[in-house]
Amino acid sequence: MKPTFSASFAKPVITSILAISFALGASGCAYNSIFINYPSQLAPIKQGLNSATPMADIDKLASNIQGNDGLLYAQEAGRVAQVAGDFTNSKKYYQQAISAYTTFDDKAKISATGLGATASSLVLNDNAIPYRGPGYERIMLHQYQALNYLFSGDFQGALVEVRRSNELQGSEQERYEKSQKSVQAMANGTVDAEVNRLGQAAGTVTSSFLNAYSYYTTGVLHEVLGEPNDAFIDYRKAAQISPDNTYLQQDLVRLAKQLGMPQYDEFKRRWGEVKLPKPNEGQVILMVERGFVPEKQALTVPFTIHGNWQTVSLATYGPNNTLMSETQIQGLGAVLTTEPIANIDALAITALKEDLPATLVRQVARVYAKSEMAYQVERSGKPGNNAADIGSIAMQIFNVVTEQADRRSWLTLPKQAQIGRRYLNAGEYTLQLDKAPPAKIDIAAGKTTLVWAIDTGNYTRIYSIII
Repeated sequence: MKPTFSASFAKPVITSILAISFALGASGCAYNSIFINYPSQLAPIKQGLNSATPMADIDKLASNIQGNDGLLYAQEAGRVAQVAGDFTNSKKYYQQAISAYTTFDDKAKISATGLGATASSLVLNDNAIPYRGPGYERIMLHQYQALNYLFSGDFQGALVEVRRSNELQGSEQERYEKSQKSVQAMANGTVDAEVNRLGQAAGTVTSSFLNAYSYYTTGVLHEVLGEPNDAFIDYRKAAQISPDNTYLQQDLVRLAKQLGMPQYDEFKRRWGEVKLPKPNEGQVILMVERGFVPEKQALTVPFTIHGNWQTVSLATYGPNNTLMSETQIQGLGAVLTTEPIANIDALAITALKEDLPATLVRQVARVYAKSEMAYQVERSGKPGNNAADIGSIAMQIFNVVTEQADRRSWLTLPKQAQIGRRYLNAGEYTLQLDKAPPAKIDIAAGKTTLVWAIDTGNYTRIYSIII
């Protein structure tokens, strides 16, 4: 329905706008994304991750956790601490993000805060709405929290988190489908073209809620902690999403044989017989993360209503042409080449595509609200009234300036995840990933050494644990 405004509302509108702007500005960084795009705020944080002092700016993130974008800042702070190897602080920040998601889940009705944010979004932009990350971010949050517990030696805590990650892959899909039932489809050539373009950029990824990397991580933990049946289920789900990964194929053959499953003969015929460890051998599993997910860009469309200029600004992604090469790992006998398990950038692009219809509904409501405000300001003055003319111009400028695309997203996530696996004789090894400095790891007979390498572009950090 088209909003209406009375003339009595129009007269003080400029004062009201200034008051809103001042109030939001006074709240500081919590509302920075309304006027300052989020990627530019995160730029120095990402630069820090490519240096020897990644924690230098983490206080800036932590200071914003209680604000409007608190959930997002908590995810970023947790990731920065995790990349730096500070698993204790990372766990604390991630728990704050998890609690924020739970708060969203527990809201049975719109609170006064929610109403205020929605009203502000109609006057300003979507950045005024408290940040609730897309489903793939929430799934990866629990996956990463599981790794925090694992590398801190709390194996049971890790299992709790990976199970929650698995549950979310289904429940987030259901939540998305329910939310879409309340969104009326709208014919818009520009948006339809953008949805098609994003679909092409995402490649073969058809759902942002299905993440082979998360399923694989869950499978690894189930297997090494003595739950092979659960591991088989997770590996199979991962293989359905990433069917060409030969390491996943071998995992399925191996576990089907070990568990005496009827699928064993079929798997062996499709992917070959599996190699099993010798008595003095242990295995090394490598999880390699490379790069950063892309930043959202702004797509702005200007037009006029009642003769006044209005703009619609939507978030989008640019061309997704940067390919990540497979990682060459030396020092483990013959060169081991990892294979991609998940393209996180494709999940992000797909999530944006899934959200565009709901975004468009909000945009339409905002455009009408702003155009009516400008129109009523113009009509409230007498012909030739300079004050009315100035007010109308001010309204148009305000509308253009405040119509900012919502470019918020978890920007310290990797662009791509890769995996590798090999059996080795027990002993100490010095592995090297591409041009990264060498790192020493230990292999124990009958045990698994999990190696987690995080390549942020100019800096690679390697963590390992024997399980």
